[in-house]
Amino acid sequence: MSFTFLSRPAIVDAADAENTRARKRQRTNSASIRIHPNIPSFSTASNQPISRSAMRLTESECDSTLSMTPDSSVLPGPSSMPGGSSDSMGVTNGHTNGFGPTANGTSANGAVMGNGVSKHGKTVATVSLPGTTLYDDSFVDREEFVRLVIQSLRDVGYIESAATLEAESGYTMESPEVAQFRQYILDGMWAKAEAALMRLGVQEDEGLWDAKFLISRQKYLELLEAKKPTAALQVLRNELAPLNVDSDQLHTLSSLIMCSEPEDLRRRAGWDGASGTSRHQLLETLHDYIPSAVMIPQRRFSALLSQARAYQRQKCLYHNSILDSSNFSLYSDHRCDKSEFPRITTTILEVHTDEVWNIEWSHDGAYLASASKDKTAIIWRRGSSLDSGSPQDWSAHFILREHPYPVGCVSWSLDDSILLTSTDHVIKMWNAKTGTCIRTLEEHSDTVTAISWLPDGTGFISGGLDRRVIIWDSDGKVRDAWGTTAIRLTDLAVTPDFARLVAIGMEHTSGFPAASEPSNRGTQTGDTASAPAGNGATPFQRTAHKMMVFDLATKEPELSIRLEGDLTSVQTSQDSQYALVNHAPNEIHLWDLYTGQIACRYEGQTQGRHVIRSCFGGVDNNFVVSGSEDGNVYVWHRESGTLLEVLSGHGEGSVNSVAWNPNNPRMFASCSDDRTIRVWEAPPPGAYVSEPPLSEPSISASSSSVIEKGKGKTRQRADGNGVSASGTSFSATRL
Repeated sequence: MSFTFLSRPAIVDAADAENTRARKRQRTNSASIRIHPNIPSFSTASNQPISRSAMRLTESECDSTLSMTPDSSVLPGPSSMPGGSSDSMGVTNGHTNGFGPTANGTSANGAVMGNGVSKHGKTVATVSLPGTTLYDDSFVDREEFVRLVIQSLRDVGYIESAATLEAESGYTMESPEVAQFRQYILDGMWAKAEAALMRLGVQEDEGLWDAKFLISRQKYLELLEAKKPTAALQVLRNELAPLNVDSDQLHTLSSLIMCSEPEDLRRRAGWDGASGTSRHQLLETLHDYIPSAVMIPQRRFSALLSQARAYQRQKCLYHNSILDSSNFSLYSDHRCDKSEFPRITTTILEVHTDEVWNIEWSHDGAYLASASKDKTAIIWRRGSSLDSGSPQDWSAHFILREHPYPVGCVSWSLDDSILLTSTDHVIKMWNAKTGTCIRTLEEHSDTVTAISWLPDGTGFISGGLDRRVIIWDSDGKVRDAWGTTAIRLTDLAVTPDFARLVAIGMEHTSGFPAASEPSNRGTQTGDTASAPAGNGATPFQRTAHKMMVFDLATKEPELSIRLEGDLTSVQTSQDSQYALVNHAPNEIHLWDLYTGQIACRYEGQTQGRHVIRSCFGGVDNNFVVSGSEDGNVYVWHRESGTLLEVLSGHGEGSVNSVAWNPNNPRMFASCSDDRTIRVWEAPPPGAYVSEPPLSEPSISASSSSVIEKGKGKTRQRADGNGVSASGTSFSATRL
């Protein structure tokens, strides 16, 4: 498509208080803290912190007999079930060094071994190995690795195997003091839990006060739940207040005393009670303050494997499949190839009689809406997927003709029952089930360049060259009309978290002529202003462009960045952190909305004269895809910015817009000045690209507003878009 552009509250949410620290201190990084070898060993007679050597079995402890049969009451280990008894946590630790594996108390390599433990009448000897790393050329610390293995074995229920590994390696997962601390928290023994904090290595400058606040807060809430307001008030005054807690937090906590019923307390505090998971959640939060070498974070091995999987997915340029146990293995690195990527044309839609400027999929992925210079919008009904093994049977479901000017934008409601279209300054609402016009809206005084439904589905938002932003109810009534902005908007997008509005456009200057007749939307306006359609363009002063980020609730700008070159489209990421902006000439920028910096640039496409739109796509939005003025579709890897594909097939003119199917990561569509829409899909397994000649089209535009639901005739592509697999030929369907 193308255009010619003429005081903080007094009470904070109690649910947030769980994660709010009592004092503004930097938390201990549980993923990176290591206990220095010079820290003294733990002694129950003092408050000295536990040292690393406390995680090793001493010779005298190895001499004792340890039963390898777990207590029948023990559940899978403390990582996943921190409520296990401290008596089942193993013994204290020591350390020996030597070399070589053992077999039933004997050494194959003459290594020095401890006296071991008894298992079914056989001795499990402690193996002494030289060095401290897992392998000679490894950076992995052996003790850390073994302790994580022990934790993982306990997590999945291999208690006896974990105990055997502790005996053979001389390491235990954690000290008895850590197990006792877990039990103190789970049993609600708050005074003992607080007293144990310093012994576990929590220092005042690393969050001791924060940890005490979290424990005292849990104690306070449980007393209120038990209907003991007097005792709870004593905790508030004598334990929480002395911690220099922010006054808003204290006010929020004190207001909970007014709760008459436990259910009301739990609801207002965002807390599930003493009998719920709150104590386990507290224990997990306290991991942030206790050195990880002392108290290993829960399921640490699993977390490391998840990080490895995420890294492999990020490095897999063509990743377009959901990772699960069926396609992700620890035995090999994850890698996808082009077979999962939509790079062949399976359907060509050519009912429009002029340039196609914009397209958008319905949220269920079953329909595609298109906007054209021919003053119509079309709702296309998607046929069967190529993955099903049969040709497509697309149809033009409705042709929406009641537009006085070319159609620039389309947008589906969240339930796909309403389709919005814009034509010059007019917005039309259509019943997507019947193809009838519900309402015509004319609040804007200049071309509407963007319409988008709000993330909560309660209405939609529009912006235009008149510098106005209007929020509408779902029935088409104006809910909120913003004052004029500093820019003539060329596009806008609301973040999925409903927190920000990202708008792009041209700085307003007096050099812009007043709106009169509808204008050709094919030309960018960074250098020229356009006269009415058909009269060409008139040069005038160059205009600066801006990207602005607004707080949607307050309407105040959070970010305003002045940029050189035209900005033609914007789309926000699913996590609400990034905005994808087409930036002429010939670039697409990925902006981090949190930092206000460019996170990645995508180059290769041609853009300088027309409005070109791009979008995210694929599994986890791994790809960026865009049209181009050279008639091709360009696809990049989102994380690295690597150009992956340049897809040809469209005829002369610009590819104006692209849209990825929200329910099928193996399908997207593109539209062009050549009057067609192309649907791109991944070839089925085992398929190869064929190059037969192209035949004549079989369906043309109908004079009726409702098109007959017939199927298009199959056409063979001469540009490599036909595919065949297992003897069956699949080729592009043309309507």
